[in-house]
Amino acid sequence: MSAGYIWTVIAGMAVANFLLRFPPMAVLSRISLPEWLRRWLSYVPVSVMVTLVVGEVARPNGQWMLSAANPYLWASFFTGIIYWRFRSFLGATLAGVISFLALKATLG
Repeated sequence: MSAGYIWTVIAGMAVANFLLRFPPMAVLSRISLPEWLRRWLSYVPVSVMVTLVVGEVARPNGQWMLSAANPYLWASFFTGIIYWRFRSFLGATLAGVISFLALKATLG
């Protein structure tokens, strides 16, 4: 593939992304949404993040691994507990990385 082709694909994806996301945001930002709908929409980012994280934790390298020997699973639990207790994203991230590396070395 040539560099021109790659840049054309990137530009096309950027335009498609803009055209799919901007109109709804422009319209919704100008109207007053009911409280129940605003509350419901507030859960969308969390739901997307959970879906992405669970997929990576439960299926490392594309293989289901729901066992006690899964360092991804243990590190995610530890990260969640640290975030729940201290409400620090940076602290939880560092604790998660450190615990994952320690568990990976221990569990294999």
